[in-house]
Amino acid sequence: MRNFYLLFLIFYFLPSAQAQSDWEGSLEADFVSSYIWRGLNQGHVALQPEMSVGWKGLSLSAWGSVGLSGHKDDFREIDLTLSYETGGLSLGVKDYWTDEHDNRFFYFKGQETGHAVEGFVSYDFGPLSASWQTFFAGNDYQESDGKRTYSSYFQLQAPFRLVTCDWEATAGLVPWASDYYSTGGFGVTYLSLQATKEIKITDSFSLPLFGQLIANPASQHMYFVAGFTLKAF
Repeated sequence: MRNFYLLFLIFYFLPSAQAQSDWEGSLEADFVSSYIWRGLNQGHVALQPEMSVGWKGLSLSAWGSVGLSGHKDDFREIDLTLSYETGGLSLGVKDYWTDEHDNRFFYFKGQETGHAVEGFVSYDFGPLSASWQTFFAGNDYQESDGKRTYSSYFQLQAPFRLVTCDWEATAGLVPWASDYYSTGGFGVTYLSLQATKEIKITDSFSLPLFGQLIANPASQHMYFVAGFTLKAF
């Protein structure tokens, strides 16, 4: 896992001799009324910044979430992702860290660490995209026997345009038992419908507003999330 962070630093500080046109980057932040991840309630009102840099299909991104409500259950999260995309195919590795169990970021001991590392592969078919994610390192163990779970998640997404808004329908499932997803076996944990509308503020600035209805049939929970995105570039 330490090699992952070494690669992160090397990639981030690569020499700038490459042609500028080969590089891409972004910086933005979401404000959300609640943080729902794959059908699991992860907290209340939150600020979620993200920055990324990419070069010829290779990209490195950092995403975070910090609760703003002051509730005792709020926690901090930082996710680092290294990925490669070619055509519609994307594959990579993502490290999730939270301070729920331990607030030391550079602490990687077995079941005590706040990290969980996931490999993923996805393919964009155009009208539909599919992805598979599996945790293979970090804190992903069954509480009953202490064995690694290899918690996995499969998701389908379908974007479409309707009544001046951008919509996205999503379905996600967990294929086997996982304490990470709070499932005792196969379960559909995520059904979502999201609408996004760009609100023009000035000639050079617009504010994307979104609303998202989320259901978790496995836990029988329902959520409605609203938010907006601030984009620097």
